[in-house]
Amino acid sequence: MCGICGYVYFSGRPVDAAVIRRMAEVQEHRGPDESGVHLGSMAALGHRRLSIIDLGTGQQPLCNEDGTVWISFNGEIYNYQELNQDLHHAHQFRTRSDTETIVHLYEQYPTEFVAKLRGMFAFAVWDENRRTLVLARDRVGKKPLYYYLDEEKLVFASEIKSILVHPDLRLSIDDCAVSDYLSLGYIPAPKSIYRQIRKLNPGHYLRFVDGRAEEIEYWDISFRCSESLTEEQWIERLLHELKTAVDIRLMSEVPLGAFLSGGVDSSAVVALMSEVVSQPVKTATIGFQEDSFNESQYAREISRRLKTDHYERIVTPDKIGVLEKLVWHYDEPFSDSSALPTYYVSQVARERVTVCLSGDGGDENFAGYRRYFFDYQENRLRSRLPLRFRQAVFGPLGKVYPKMDWAPRFVRAKSTFQGLAHDAVEGYFETMSTFRGYEKPRILSPDLMARLKDYQTLDVFKRYYQRAETDDLLSRIQYVDIKTYLTDDILTKVDRASMAVSLEVRCPLLDHKVMELAASMPSSLKLRGRIGKYIFKKALESRLPTEIIYRNKMGFAVPLAGWFRGGIREFAYHHLIEQDDPFLSGAFIRRMWTQHQSGVRDRSSQLWNILMFRLWMQRFNCQLLRPAIA
Repeated sequence: MCGICGYVYFSGRPVDAAVIRRMAEVQEHRGPDESGVHLGSMAALGHRRLSIIDLGTGQQPLCNEDGTVWISFNGEIYNYQELNQDLHHAHQFRTRSDTETIVHLYEQYPTEFVAKLRGMFAFAVWDENRRTLVLARDRVGKKPLYYYLDEEKLVFASEIKSILVHPDLRLSIDDCAVSDYLSLGYIPAPKSIYRQIRKLNPGHYLRFVDGRAEEIEYWDISFRCSESLTEEQWIERLLHELKTAVDIRLMSEVPLGAFLSGGVDSSAVVALMSEVVSQPVKTATIGFQEDSFNESQYAREISRRLKTDHYERIVTPDKIGVLEKLVWHYDEPFSDSSALPTYYVSQVARERVTVCLSGDGGDENFAGYRRYFFDYQENRLRSRLPLRFRQAVFGPLGKVYPKMDWAPRFVRAKSTFQGLAHDAVEGYFETMSTFRGYEKPRILSPDLMARLKDYQTLDVFKRYYQRAETDDLLSRIQYVDIKTYLTDDILTKVDRASMAVSLEVRCPLLDHKVMELAASMPSSLKLRGRIGKYIFKKALESRLPTEIIYRNKMGFAVPLAGWFRGGIREFAYHHLIEQDDPFLSGAFIRRMWTQHQSGVRDRSSQLWNILMFRLWMQRFNCQLLRPAIA
């Protein structure tokens, strides 16, 4: 994997070699093997390389035959050899890299070339003759791409910290992004924490000509059922696509392996790898000392069954040191605590391999999250009771019913009452929110509340919910998750944690052919009663033990509640109670801290959200930036 960066001056101002070199160097962790720059008449491109394919001649930035089209590319194109067959008649190839394929594909099909790519990617193509820059990002956002645009210039990079190196930026914090973060724990595209820096949306490319920008969508997922097949026929088609997706991701000139958590998704990927490769698959996992968070025994069982070359480590997290390191790598506030174990398993894997396959995407594609079942049950009640009745009855109950995090699930009715008082998309948004609607005004400072005016993060979900081309409620929330949670939480988490240790991660379950097939299936094949991923699990019954396929999902969690009362208590107290900021209510934070320490409430997810925000502000000196609303 690699890091890309660059900038274009619209006024003809000469580019500065020192600036682009510094922009590239700050991303050395993304590409420790080589560094390169290209200086054009208006544009500068930078690159950091993690060598995977064509180790000898794949240096970047790379150009076409006459040096008029240049590229800086991050990712892997799995169908590049197939594409080359169509290009060889018109172009002379000087390397064996997939990067050169993109250059010639652009020359041949300048408005259609991105849609022809199968893989994970973020790249910049600079066309010197046309004075055109094209920025493109893969279909679901496996690879990141940020850009800063003002009237004088465009600056872009794989990571925000690279953009921040440019000496001529005008930045302010985006109040709406802060609000989004407090609700979701991440900042959904196209926003970033900075008002002037944007994420390129997945499935889109941007064309910049003479300072004018045009954003084009080249792909979207559709949940319209296209065929009527038997269960056996769906299984046959699914296995075919899964095998293909795994097979094409095995191309590498460096050591390759897989994450193995012992869950059904990573186990499925390793099982399919084992059917293709001649040597035992190298697998890596981590365990925790706390039994309730430790899945390593399941990974060990799968390893024995599939005869993998297994590597396992029990980690005792250096919580504070790693926290501060991850804050730097994530560039903006990010509060998914599973970033820690993802970082550790990446670190363990990198000791023996440079490329790892993962099982990410199975839950979003095949409805594996338990929240899908609960949302389905709530929607059944919503369909039987009018909205006004639910608002009148369940709304007040949700306010007065005590929040009993310590109690068994069946008596924890507060969240259910609150959800039933809303329509389907609002109820799902509440499920996904760190600070739910009734508490959101309490955590925001009065000044931020005033600046936000009528802005609601809920509108992000509503936009995608209404855009989904289906009336099926399960498919609609899957579409919302793919556009938000998958891209800006799961894939952001994996990219930054793995790139922090220079490890490339490939996700066969997020191959767009697999995703399109899954989306075309009836939702009854995904969620069957309480069984999520029904068709996916049925397809794997001949390859994995039943107790692995159908065991309860644990997730990749860490024991936050105990950490705040023990391992990071003093550190957290300093940043949460003794520090302050202009965005949050200090009084409400102190109240939450007291509730958590006394055991009355489990406030760990909210406290973690705020802690990561405060650490980000401190690391990037963001107290100095003027708040501004978009």
